[in-house]
Amino acid sequence: MTMPASREPMTMFTLAQRGMSAQLVRMNAAASNLANAGTVSGSEEQAYKPIRTVFAEDLDQASGLASVSVQGVMREGAAAVRQHSPDHPLADANGDVWTAPVDENAEMVEMLEASRQYQNLVEALSTAKQLMLDTMRLK
Repeated sequence: MTMPASREPMTMFTLAQRGMSAQLVRMNAAASNLANAGTVSGSEEQAYKPIRTVFAEDLDQASGLASVSVQGVMREGAAAVRQHSPDHPLADANGDVWTAPVDENAEMVEMLEASRQYQNLVEALSTAKQLMLDTMRLK
């Protein structure tokens, strides 16, 4: 992810937007892993490997606030699971097929955690908005 072109100090809205965007990428990665759980291929190299979002901290020098950004999405190095299934159409000469090494429970936990982080940021924005409205009414 790139830094914004402007040099304006980071606001809480920018901070929340970056966090929400990062959690969205995290949730999409987990959804992709779940969608490919149990997929079968004819070789270990062709088997789907789970992906993970890599986050990085962005420090805004002007405001002193730190936010999160997505540095990239990386494939895990987990080995595909070999299964002996000689009747499968993708089976190799030995009768083996390779299943994606996706742990559905871990992916569900990842999605729940990303969802809660997203909800927390929405709640923070809602609270900030309400405080700003209350402050304007005091004038």
